[in-house]
Amino acid sequence: MTRVCRLGLACLVALLALSACRGDETVTAYGAADKIWRLIEIDGASAPFEATLRFPGAGQIAGDAPCNSYSGAMTVPYPWFDAQEIVATQLACPDIDAETTYLAALTEMTLSEVLGDTLILSTAEGRKMVFKADG
Repeated sequence: MTRVCRLGLACLVALLALSACRGDETVTAYGAADKIWRLIEIDGASAPFEATLRFPGAGQIAGDAPCNSYSGAMTVPYPWFDAQEIVATQLACPDIDAETTYLAALTEMTLSEVLGDTLILSTAEGRKMVFKADG
């Protein structure tokens, strides 16, 4: 093995070790974990449907929309919010339009703020979702 190759391998190992030490920097690590967040307000009005949001582990979101359960990825550092790769079960129900509204709004959110039992998701354009923690 050449000296350059050994140095490159050593650098790669060091970089991997440093990234493993970083830990979770998402909203999960800043007060959102271990809670079920219930939507109470969307764009300044009381939520006309029931929906929940959870952070079951680093880089993960999950919850119940008006019809189906969903999950996805959320890996940006706090206070940013970026729901990605959302997948949902496929049950039909009369509230499917509300579900579409909820999941679309969730994917538009770009900022998060945890204030005790309140979670606020928002956009730079002024859209806002407010959740309250159960319990």
